[in-house]
Amino acid sequence: MSLREDGELLRDDLVRLRRELHQEPEIGLHLPATQARVLEALDGLPLEVRTGEALSSVTAVLRGDRPGPVVLLRGDMDALPVTELTGLPYASRVDGVMHACGHDLHTAGLVGAARLLAARRGELAGDVVFMFQPGEEGYDGAGLMLREGVLDAAGRPVEAAYGLHVLATDFPQGVFACRPGPLMSASAGLFVKVVGEGGHGSAPHDALDPIPAACEMVTALHAMVGRHISPFEPVVLTVGAFHAGTRRTIIPDEAVFEATVRTFSAAAARTMARETVRLCEGIAAAHGLRAEVRFEEEYPVTVNHDAGYDLVASTAADVFGADRFRRMAHPDPGSEDFSRVLERVPGAYLFLGAAVADDHVGLPNNHAPRAMFDDGVLVDGAVMLAELALRHGAAA
Repeated sequence: MSLREDGELLRDDLVRLRRELHQEPEIGLHLPATQARVLEALDGLPLEVRTGEALSSVTAVLRGDRPGPVVLLRGDMDALPVTELTGLPYASRVDGVMHACGHDLHTAGLVGAARLLAARRGELAGDVVFMFQPGEEGYDGAGLMLREGVLDAAGRPVEAAYGLHVLATDFPQGVFACRPGPLMSASAGLFVKVVGEGGHGSAPHDALDPIPAACEMVTALHAMVGRHISPFEPVVLTVGAFHAGTRRTIIPDEAVFEATVRTFSAAAARTMARETVRLCEGIAAAHGLRAEVRFEEEYPVTVNHDAGYDLVASTAADVFGADRFRRMAHPDPGSEDFSRVLERVPGAYLFLGAAVADDHVGLPNNHAPRAMFDDGVLVDGAVMLAELALRHGAAA
């Protein structure tokens, strides 16, 4: 039987697991119920399993019967602080928490890959590390797992790494998408506090009003990108939070705002780190105020290695058909902590369309309270990850 045929035998179990996870989502680095469910799903497989110390991760190692490299496969497990509005019969039972990014599919899919590969140990050249990761949504769970030694879990270094992310709307259902080079942006946070001196709204000349200065900074930040960055270098800056004052008649002492900054090269990130701080401090000084500015780097650019991309593209075409693979023309402005893994070892990250309708355009996207993912793609995701591990080992 082919791996796809083997995968079909797992379909009901994987769908059941995914829906159980969807009903009981957990946020952050500590996901005890999710971890327990993963351990239960892996029980009985010929795996060497260990759990994390600083986070509730699960790392499992499968030893192939033939010599070869160590390949890592990753699935993230955490949910988001979103109130689910899908109306699904298996919707979240936890108030204010939802698997709005499809990580429940990632977890179930990686369990499926582990089961498929465990049944084919005789064909497997080398070892496979299964990385079940908490804390992808802003907690840098990948960084913590790296520090706890996930790349050495097999007793020798991981030589290649692959991961997969489902998307609710960007691609048709069942279509795999990838590109060589930059796939997803680096992310950073810009945090600004403008400090003035409060007073009565009727007498702004007797105060140092921070609000106009902060507003000027917001406008200037958006304009500065085109004055410091090449038009051929994509950069995204979005101010997502702005807070100042309590009443219309009171000039506050301070105004604060926060922005997200997305870049696709180290040079652009350095420029933004330098110029955003200089701009905000300069505007504050021009108004006779003071600005406390922090530019905090978060995740690096997710960069696919050429050989990793080539393996993804050929595997998708061979196993699923050329019509099921799409080479992306442009990178995605989202960010991903799997970038830390791909900084350390070659490999690739790819997307899988999981739209619930034939016409995927305009459907609620990842992170939306009405985002839905068709769990019919679970088997395809599991098969793809398992095939990547088998083919990478065979080609080494």
